[in-house]
Amino acid sequence: MSEAIAGVRVIELGQVIAGPFCGQLLGDLGAEVVKVEPPGVGDVLRQWGHRTDDGDSLWWRVTGRNKRSVTINLRTAAGQDLVRRLAGKADILVENFRPGTMERWGLGWDDLSAVNPGLIMVRISGFGQDGPYARRAGYAAIGEAMGGLRALTGYPDRPPTRVGVSIGDSLTGMFGALGALAALAARHRTGRGQVVDASIYESVLAVTEALVIDWHAEGLSRERTGPTLPGIAPSNVYPSADGQVLIAANQDSVFARLVGVMGHPELATDPRFADHQARASHVAEIDAIVSAWTLTHTSAQVLDRLHEAGVPAGLVYEPKDMVADPHFAARGSLVRVPDERYGEIVMQAVFPRLSGTPGGVRHAGPPLGADTEEVLRDLLGLEPADIERLRHDGVI
Repeated sequence: MSEAIAGVRVIELGQVIAGPFCGQLLGDLGAEVVKVEPPGVGDVLRQWGHRTDDGDSLWWRVTGRNKRSVTINLRTAAGQDLVRRLAGKADILVENFRPGTMERWGLGWDDLSAVNPGLIMVRISGFGQDGPYARRAGYAAIGEAMGGLRALTGYPDRPPTRVGVSIGDSLTGMFGALGALAALAARHRTGRGQVVDASIYESVLAVTEALVIDWHAEGLSRERTGPTLPGIAPSNVYPSADGQVLIAANQDSVFARLVGVMGHPELATDPRFADHQARASHVAEIDAIVSAWTLTHTSAQVLDRLHEAGVPAGLVYEPKDMVADPHFAARGSLVRVPDERYGEIVMQAVFPRLSGTPGGVRHAGPPLGADTEEVLRDLLGLEPADIERLRHDGVI
């Protein structure tokens, strides 16, 4: 099989970003993902970003890819029963409702694990399933702030800014998928499922490097430093004659290669710049020296010389640059997917890439409810009359 987790069935109840991104990652690796959406309106993500004439956003085409769309009204007893029965046929269930909501619907862990002891339940929330903040509403922006990321993002003389994507949600979806795969491995040994508790604030906290220990051990509180990291130099975006170039030459040997290309090899042994600690104390000076050199060359000239010398450097890409880049094409970093409106659309490919079971994008996000009848018939054995009655009653 060309997909790592082919044969794994996922029921996705989450909406917007974190839960659906978790489902996307699992689907990319081969899982059968049955996405449950509210009848009539569907996942809110269908309406976010640039919307097309068919009513669904382009964003949905990415996050909804490789999924089967089923409409079920979870606020009805009959809808809750359908989900309970689907969970009995699943390996993984992903949800990102506020803690307590699933329990009110009779779909909590105790309820579903009684139906399916091998079920893995990925529970995504702002603050986790317990603790004094568990019942609070928790969007990614709040988790990014409380997890420490916002305090580090931006310039020191201005309020914190945000990253240009929903990074808190995406990180939580990734950790949720990682937890699901770990729980699958554990189930091979124990035969039992378990809960994966993935909170937004802890997902952000997990990637803040030495932020907490620096403060606790040494009383050091990191501040916003704009486009650079404290103590890392030279590593910045530098002006060229026709644009900008990002250069990362903070390691001693790489710095020596950089200043050699610049025609100033003596800087590698200059006491101000001779090692990592020295350069950390003279960031402004070394940035000024590098900028003076890059300004006398075009971006292409700078890149050619630095790449030849083995110095990491690159441009700040926009989508048009990615689509045109031969390395992206050679690696298959982007994939073309058939689309009724555009003929085909280009989106990011499956990642990470596995050499033997790479997975793939089988189709873009489907129309709302496109697979409802098929799923209810094939997985739950419902007859056409049963399905029509559920539709008439507003359950699907």
